[in-house]
Amino acid sequence: MTVDVYEAVTSRRAVRGFTGRPVPRDTLERVLSAAAWAPSGSNLQPWRAYVVTGGPLAVLKRRAGERVAAADPWDEREYEMYPAALKSPYRERRSAFGHERYSGLGIEREDWEARQRAAAANWDCFGAPAALFCHIDRDMGRPQWSDVGMYLQTVMLLLRAEGLHSCPQMAWSVYRRTVAEIVSPRTASSCSAACRSGSRTPRWVTPVRAGRRSTRPSPSSRGDRGGAAGRGHSPAARRGGRHRAP
Repeated sequence: MTVDVYEAVTSRRAVRGFTGRPVPRDTLERVLSAAAWAPSGSNLQPWRAYVVTGGPLAVLKRRAGERVAAADPWDEREYEMYPAALKSPYRERRSAFGHERYSGLGIEREDWEARQRAAAANWDCFGAPAALFCHIDRDMGRPQWSDVGMYLQTVMLLLRAEGLHSCPQMAWSVYRRTVAEIVSPRTASSCSAACRSGSRTPRWVTPVRAGRRSTRPSPSSRGDRGGAAGRGHSPAARRGGRHRAP
């Protein structure tokens, strides 16, 4: 499947409901290998990506679910998701998103318990059977975090080129220690974000090789070189729009 770049950009959504239709491992590997060409300052390529599927992902979901059910305190934050006091117009945009999100689920603003249940779906990956966790070394600065953002955006657009959907989220950062039990990242790195896949793939937990050659190959020599992805469950599940999941 070939998707125009403009179509990939405008059709990308934060999908919060996935089917069980399989996505071949080689498709995900193709996407992640190509994403390694994402730009980064001085070619640092500061991202470290880990793909989790099958049994390891089931264990991760179960452990996270147990923490949610036990009202276990979140892990100490390594970064703030949003400023403490959002100013206009960002405050209004976030409020409008929340209204769109929960009204689409038929949840009233005052129904706190229903909102909590909806939020808990984050740690089940919204039913997705594959996930990519992206880490960055703690001593990296804001410019390198922006590099990670460009990398993840590249992953998501490549997934659209494959006819797949994704959902970036920061929610897993509050259970980063549980994630670390599964992916075993470098001790000096922090969990910056995660994407989810809506498809079954072989059971694997593996760091994605993020490196690439220091110079780009010529068009005649270029070959195949992270994120998780899948097919959206339903139109209603795609109402999240162009937003990162909380």
